[in-house]
Amino acid sequence: MGLLGYYVIAGIMFLIGMYVSNQLKAKFTEYGRIGLRSGLSGKEIAEKMLRDNGIYDVQVISTPGQLTDHYNPQARTVNLSDEVYHGRSIAAAAVAAHECGHAVQHATAYNMLQLRSAIVPLVNVSSRLSQILIVVGLGLALGVSNPTLLLLGIILFGVTTLFTLITLPVEYDASNRAMKWLSAQGVTYGAETEKAQDALKWAARTYVVAAVSSIATLLYYILLFLNARDRR
Repeated sequence: MGLLGYYVIAGIMFLIGMYVSNQLKAKFTEYGRIGLRSGLSGKEIAEKMLRDNGIYDVQVISTPGQLTDHYNPQARTVNLSDEVYHGRSIAAAAVAAHECGHAVQHATAYNMLQLRSAIVPLVNVSSRLSQILIVVGLGLALGVSNPTLLLLGIILFGVTTLFTLITLPVEYDASNRAMKWLSAQGVTYGAETEKAQDALKWAARTYVVAAVSSIATLLYYILLFLNARDRR
């Protein structure tokens, strides 16, 4: 199979990822043009959701860029992109509530979020070293394969794969918390709620693609290792 197999896997996952990414952008553009009946901005929605969940030590701030929204557990901030922070649309409501869902997870010590946070330092190291070890182990750099280095690289890559898998329940849970709150508090009504949920589903699918891609690549590396070991 060699590099051809890797390029095939990477190509397929790239096309799937592009499709999901384009759909996500299209959904957020569409729902970003539909105003909320409640008239609340993303900032107001975020602050209300935090208060309703008894969270008073998290600040809602604006951050530059598009789709740059995230929750920072170290700084205790919900960071919303400008269009979400100031926006009064379905898309803004969905994103703001989702990021606050992460803040609620943090406040309630949600186990999967704690696990993901715990392995972040290891992931930072493994993501940098795994590809180097795999390239050297396959003999692509020095011309001589080294199954031991290849195996070590695969193990480190497995850590990043595990991270993508742990991320899935974290993201889906944050979206579920967001949708339950939006509906229960009347922030979104009827079709607004359905559209907000649709937007979050497409956002979650980007994480699914990342996880599937990582699993496929990991399995491919394992196959290369087994082939290299058998040839020795």
